[in-house]
Amino acid sequence: MTGTLDRRELLSRLATAALAASPLGRAAGALALPGPAPGRGSGPSRAVVAFARREGMVAAEGPAAGTVAVERLREALGAAVARAGDEATPVAALRRLFRPGDVVGIKLNCMGGRSLSPRPETVFALVRWLREAGVDPDRIIVWERTGRELRGAGFVLGSGPGVKVMGTDGDWEEKVREWGPSASRFSRLLVEDVTAVINLGVLKDHGLAGVSAGLKNWYGVVHNPNKLHAEGCAPYVPYLAASPLVNGKLRLTVVDAVTAQCHGGPGYAPSWAWPLEGFLATTDAVAADAVAWGLIEGRRREKGLRTLAAEGREPRFIAASERLGLGVADPRRIEVARV
Repeated sequence: MTGTLDRRELLSRLATAALAASPLGRAAGALALPGPAPGRGSGPSRAVVAFARREGMVAAEGPAAGTVAVERLREALGAAVARAGDEATPVAALRRLFRPGDVVGIKLNCMGGRSLSPRPETVFALVRWLREAGVDPDRIIVWERTGRELRGAGFVLGSGPGVKVMGTDGDWEEKVREWGPSASRFSRLLVEDVTAVINLGVLKDHGLAGVSAGLKNWYGVVHNPNKLHAEGCAPYVPYLAASPLVNGKLRLTVVDAVTAQCHGGPGYAPSWAWPLEGFLATTDAVAADAVAWGLIEGRRREKGLRTLAAEGREPRFIAASERLGLGVADPRRIEVARV
């Protein structure tokens, strides 16, 4: 490459610079949190986040049209999942992370409708690889908070033989379970059925929390997310993610960035969406959100927007999650493996 940077390299440099500039250390000190969650130690010393992009994945008519080159989508997703599992193929990676006896839940985020949600083609690629890794289809559940959101994102509901696609739809456990600064009734599907989870979120900003990628997706497994938005969600997201029902079952975090959004979230705002054409995948949930933050800030800089911190919505929950031992937030200890 000579005098000019290509699009991929420019984006890479913007994201790296934005992540390095993110005031994660200051954010960690801003919240009074205890030490690591029980049984987690002080957190890993480093993290790897696989970032797979395939230009030309999104058709020229733009993100609102939702036209995607499916094979390139699967190719990018497979590369990210394989690297996240430190294997040569996505099937080998999922075989490493899951067992045939697991009941695997794939938790989606479909608030953004067809234009800003995981696509069925993405989800069922994961399902196929899980099956090839030895998990029977009747032990795989694709789920979201409501069936309405799933249908709005293009999914067909079904709970018969084979893979189930379903919403919690108010089927919460009867008792209220205390966790950190709050208490909730959790989805009975998560409590009683699922033994291992793939958290599949979307790379987008959030009007209060700053970032909604992986960690905040857990708001979809409790009955009272409307009560968990004070202080930019910072006191709540880390403790919810540290709950044994979540932390004890999470095996893989995937962030869909085929179409990403840097402003106006968490709902779809077409003026601020852009075709990033890629996926993040990692076994470190905190690192996924830290990298997502950097990518959002890079795009905001390109569009002339202020930083999230300047708008009063710095995602302080990311560093707070590291303080609870849930993963790595410090960009100096995150390797972004571009595959």
